Amino acid sequence: MITVFYDGKCGLCSKEINHYRQIAPTDLFNWQDITESADALKKQGVSLSQGLKLLHAIDNKGQMHIGVDAFILIWKQLKRWRVLAALVGLPLIRQIAKVIYQIFASWRFKRLQHCQLAAKQERS
Repeated sequence: MITVFYDGKCGLCSKEINHYRQIAPTDLFNWQDITESADALKKQGVSLSQGLKLLHAIDNKGQMHIGVDAFILIWKQLKRWRVLAALVGLPLIRQIAKVIYQIFASWRFKRLQHCQLAAKQERS
């Protein structure tokens, strides 16, 4: 089973994850809203603020995938998304996608109060 750690308080994140939930095969994903419980993520050595900033997923072999790589892992499992996974997985496109995702993730993280609170608590 693939475990996906996502920010359930982010409207955009929740909307996207809910879409994947609706189209995903049954019992393929374990969706973990880290704003409800970050314990499983912490057991993987990932802080709440790190998890809120970037999408994290653990594959069937226990390997952690972060950011664009987590999206590719999810998309590979979804019928109509496999083409996007293959396209974004190409080396040059993957690098460009990673840069764009990092910029977007930082922008989103700075705008959301619950993300800033998590970051502040970890600095204290």
